Amino acid sequence: MSFRMPPEWAPHERTWMAWPGPNATFSGDDLAESRRAWASVAHAVRRFEPVTMVVGPGQAEGARALLGPEIELVERELDDAWMRDIGPTFVTDGSRLAAVDWVFNGWGAQAWATWEHDAKIARQVADLVGVPVHSSPLVNEGGGIHVDGEGTVLLTETVQLGPERNPDWTKAEVEAEIHAKLGTTKAIWLRRGLTADYPPHDFGTLGHVDIVAAFAGPGVIVAHIQPDPAHPDHELCKENVALLRTQKDARGRRIEIVEVPAPTVVRDEDGQWADYSYINHYVCNGGVVLCAFDDPRDEIAAGIFRRLHPGRTVTLVDARTIFAGGGGIHCITQQQPRV
Repeated sequence: MSFRMPPEWAPHERTWMAWPGPNATFSGDDLAESRRAWASVAHAVRRFEPVTMVVGPGQAEGARALLGPEIELVERELDDAWMRDIGPTFVTDGSRLAAVDWVFNGWGAQAWATWEHDAKIARQVADLVGVPVHSSPLVNEGGGIHVDGEGTVLLTETVQLGPERNPDWTKAEVEAEIHAKLGTTKAIWLRRGLTADYPPHDFGTLGHVDIVAAFAGPGVIVAHIQPDPAHPDHELCKENVALLRTQKDARGRRIEIVEVPAPTVVRDEDGQWADYSYINHYVCNGGVVLCAFDDPRDEIAAGIFRRLHPGRTVTLVDARTIFAGGGGIHCITQQQPRV
């Protein structure tokens, strides 16, 4: 049997995270606030499965004070704290585990990013787990893919096909490499990500799919919609949903699209258009850790995810600080499947 990436709702051995350190994204009071936010997510996930936090050298004592004794710490050099993107993508053939190591270049070599250490983390985590590494020449991140575990993968054209990452790759070449590494056979491409994920907004990924659309089960996709017509994502989200409704998955099923409305807040604390999204959630053993924004639609989103994941406990965690750094709960977690 060939290797494939299991869906996120398949059983996990543990979750991997990375601890925020001082850098362009986190500094001063923002760093302390971010560490508290990361700790809140770690504690929420730890209710359901083990968590290992990678921390920078000399930062373990401070991390332990916030994380407590139940979360494992390992020290490695880090640049940033987005384990979904810098960590390995784990794959399995049913009896063995392996780790895909994509090329990481700071989300398209963006001016604010550094990645000397983060580019090595996937291989280091694989070594800690004790599994072989499947190296890929493709510049890619874990937040730029989402799979159903049955052959279908979601992608966005501005990520894998963007000139900042893979300028010389054709769509066919990208698909072939993605399929070879993930065990998928069908790619569904969205045109782009949310507005705040691109310049001039700070700390964007240039269009990661995991804030826009995600599989919630075989043949089911949750899709971000922006109800406010004044927001630039309003028409984009309508376009995404319209495209997704025309799609079939790798097994030929017409896909059910579940629309999840954005929070009512449309601008962040800096007055820029917000990309607050409930799609950037994390499914773990027996639970769903869902972004919250102290917003009237938090409970609406929680109800949707309770219906989609019966038998799992939905935990809301305030994600506004994480979004201020450029991502959400899915972006800071990475599952290690149970074999």
